[in-house]
Amino acid sequence: MDRRDFLRTCGAIFAGGVVLAAGGMLTTKTKGEEGDVFWQIDPFACTQCGRCETDCVLPVSAVKCFHANKVCGYCDLCGGYYRPSVKDLNTAAENQMCPTGAIQRKFVEEPYFEYTIDESLCNGCGKCVKGCTSFGNGSLFLQVLQDLCQQCNECQIARVCPSNAIQRVSYKDAYKLKDHA
Repeated sequence: MDRRDFLRTCGAIFAGGVVLAAGGMLTTKTKGEEGDVFWQIDPFACTQCGRCETDCVLPVSAVKCFHANKVCGYCDLCGGYYRPSVKDLNTAAENQMCPTGAIQRKFVEEPYFEYTIDESLCNGCGKCVKGCTSFGNGSLFLQVLQDLCQQCNECQIARVCPSNAIQRVSYKDAYKLKDHA
């Protein structure tokens, strides 16, 4: 193959690739367009069964804990942060409800603490949400993080959810938050 044939072949391959890429972009919708539907958890129907952690098709679930700051009491003894019957109110791992340490606790002023969720550590187990709902005011809740969710046609978690808390919703209703109830 001489130089001219080589350049012609490379040009044809490049042009074909551009045409395929442009066609793929036209047929693929981006997340967040009007008319799209997303998987979402109704925080008022969720029973924190633990299936979001174990049944998601992803290695680490797309379900994460969210914190409704407007609802939080900023308690020293937070039912979502501490395990029941802890002896000391400190940040030692054995005292924390979260098995991955995803909840951060920061002192505000006596007797108030601010709680934040590190989404990169959260595995969606729901233990903190269950504790917050049982012993607190329910400011912690589970929600599908849309940036991580693969939008499976039939969500594996929704198939096994005992309370039918996971539903398909439109783009405008993609997050049902507790502080907006």
